[in-house]
Amino acid sequence: MKKNLFILLVFIALAGFSANAQILEPVKWSYAAKKLNAKEAIIYLKATIEPGWHLYSQYVKDGGPVATSFTFLSSKTYSLIGKTIEPKPITKNEPVFSMNVSFFERSAIFQQKVKLVGKSVVVKGKVEFMVCDDKQCLPPSEVEFSVAVK
Repeated sequence: MKKNLFILLVFIALAGFSANAQILEPVKWSYAAKKLNAKEAIIYLKATIEPGWHLYSQYVKDGGPVATSFTFLSSKTYSLIGKTIEPKPITKNEPVFSMNVSFFERSAIFQQKVKLVGKSVVVKGKVEFMVCDDKQCLPPSEVEFSVAVK
């Protein structure tokens, strides 16, 4: 009986410990589209960043953090026009990387212009990104997105 009680108490303690473990997700992504005319639209990819965290620019030199990158799936209903545009980043020296690094705080809205070929257009792809705060960097993450252009 004592052995069963001991096992039960260990199980409860471990369950409580794992419930307190927190999965960090300091960036939330949202998406929207705006038609410019019958043949063009802009896809908006917004990163909302928790205070204290940095999301890195698309333009990071070798030896730095993983740059934010967007991959758009090929489709017969749309084609990309130019590259994904980002807002002006903050650029500072980050001692952990021993270099100047460009990043965003609080939020960043990236924009991709597309040429519309079909009537019912859904732009799909993924964003890869990395975030750090003053104590840690999280491993790079990938998030898939799907944006209907109406």
